[in-house]
Amino acid sequence: MIDQIAPFVSQGAGSPLAVSTATRAPHLASPAHSQAADFGTVLGKLITDSADVLRAAESNAVRGIMGEASVQEVVESVLAAEQTLQAAIAIRDKVTAAYLELSRMAI
Repeated sequence: MIDQIAPFVSQGAGSPLAVSTATRAPHLASPAHSQAADFGTVLGKLITDSADVLRAAESNAVRGIMGEASVQEVVESVLAAEQTLQAAIAIRDKVTAAYLELSRMAI
């Protein structure tokens, strides 16, 4: 099921929680990672990671039905998928609200 959205998932690099070294605490900034990830890359990686979590949950659910996975594994993966989906919906809502706010601004 999750494979149906695969064409829409960008394959960006970076971490979903990547933060510019300028915004991190000085003691956490590393000179090797001085390149800040742009918003599109971070969002793309977040979408990719979310799709991976949903795909793994779907796979574990099927394995559970077939008797190859324990109930605990299935429940943990389904709860992780639910949490990931709720986060994705919250981000979508925030982005939509920001877009609507920008569209209402006078030029």
